[in-house]
Amino acid sequence: VQLQASGGGLVQPGGSLRLSCAASGSIFSINGVGWYRQAPGKQRELVATISSTGSTNYADSVKGRFTISRDNAKNTMYLQMNSLKPEDTAVYYCHADRVVFSPIDVRYDYWGQGTQVTVSS
Repeated sequence: VQLQASGGGLVQPGGSLRLSCAASGSIFSINGVGWYRQAPGKQRELVATISSTGSTNYADSVKGRFTISRDNAKNTMYLQMNSLKPEDTAVYYCHADRVVFSPIDVRYDYWGQGTQVTVSS
């Protein structure tokens, strides 16, 4: 399976972006998915996760500004980012922790290729 992230770009402080991540392949279902980010010189950090039933979890730094969602029928996840700050600048990666291809074929830990988000005036 491939995770294809898109939607990054350059935005001014206070602006918004919507990231998308589509999973391709013969997928039966995907369990937990999420977004992570890595700024230059820093470790990759969790931004938000969402379970297959819709339970969400956010890093404190993005609570109230970012919203994670998913469309299970399209095997796609989203990250709506509002009120962006310069410190949100990073490469954003999507992640799927458990992908079910069939009842006997379950695989783990897939990462997308990353999309750059730059917040600057």
